[in-house]
Amino acid sequence: MDDKDRNAVLGAPQLRLVGSVDEAMYAEFRNQLGAAPTEGPLVIALTTLGGNPEIARAMADDVRLLREAGRTIYFLGKAAVYSAGATFMAGFPVACRFLTQGTTLLVHERQIEKTISLSGPLKSCTSQLKAALNEIEQSIAIEESGFEALAEGSDVTLDEIREKAPDNWYLGCEEAKERGLIAAII
Repeated sequence: MDDKDRNAVLGAPQLRLVGSVDEAMYAEFRNQLGAAPTEGPLVIALTTLGGNPEIARAMADDVRLLREAGRTIYFLGKAAVYSAGATFMAGFPVACRFLTQGTTLLVHERQIEKTISLSGPLKSCTSQLKAALNEIEQSIAIEESGFEALAEGSDVTLDEIREKAPDNWYLGCEEAKERGLIAAII
């Protein structure tokens, strides 16, 4: 597909998602997906300041399943693709990732806010601490997998993402293109 045809396809997304990546966005995603044409390429436009990374992973998994069934699906980030939005974008191969002019990506580490109150027999306290540690370790493993998916096919390394993510790595669309994280800017 030449640039003119590609831009025409990308300029008319069948799914348009704006706002926090949460249960409401997932419901809207599923509704719009159900109403979308079943033939031809599918374009999903997203603008988000972030949200729930597990919802983003679930949406990306729906996209993966459709791609594995033979559907061509494109990601079009508009204005801001922050946090969970970058997690969703990572579910698309680089050749299917696009950003509009002026769009910014934000990649950062997962966050946790948890208070642990220990009370009771010491063995139960140990179990509570182990459970919290297991949760953190599992979240780190999921985060690493997402970082690997984001970097795959680009010249960004997993080590670079690990280095920059703790400080909130903002990338303009030009840098994202130069680094091979997206196919093109439209």
